[in-house]
Amino acid sequence: MTAAEPREDDRRAHFTRLAALVHEPIHRYAMRRVDPSDVDDIVAETLLVLWRRLDDVPAEAELPWCYNVARNCVANLRRSAHRRVRLTLRLADELHVTPDRDGSAAESGQGVDAALASLPAKEREVVMLWAWEGLAPREIAVALGTSANAVSLRLSRAKRRMKSYLASHGARQDLASAGQEVRVSEKEAR
Repeated sequence: MTAAEPREDDRRAHFTRLAALVHEPIHRYAMRRVDPSDVDDIVAETLLVLWRRLDDVPAEAELPWCYNVARNCVANLRRSAHRRVRLTLRLADELHVTPDRDGSAAESGQGVDAALASLPAKEREVVMLWAWEGLAPREIAVALGTSANAVSLRLSRAKRRMKSYLASHGARQDLASAGQEVRVSEKEAR
């Protein structure tokens, strides 16, 4: 047995003890702050940070330290949700999407989400970097290790595909310069 093995066993035992101590309080904390579907993710992320930074946890203040980590995890979750809403709104604005009179399709962003999900992975990544992260095509090219021209082509193709998808799935688009809403026929969507 090497000197590192007992240290690892001690570390695991220490983590197991702390995890048992903080799991339930962190779970309750998350239940009061996020959607029930996100609670387990917050708890898991908090425990992951606890494991990674086990040596940084102050003795006798483990639970408050974990509350701080959980608070940061909740903030990250909210920022991600906010970015997702901004992405949906930016895509909807870029595509000039308006909901049908019955409120279907793009109203809650579901139409745009579905249109985005329908794209091939490379185009979806370009759209997300452009709309969500706010990168210019030349910056996206650096991030993806490709040319700015290739990014511009993918972005243009993705926008066209999303418009077509939205048109064929009941979303209405503002096609007139005066803002007049026109139902896009399947023929026009192609």
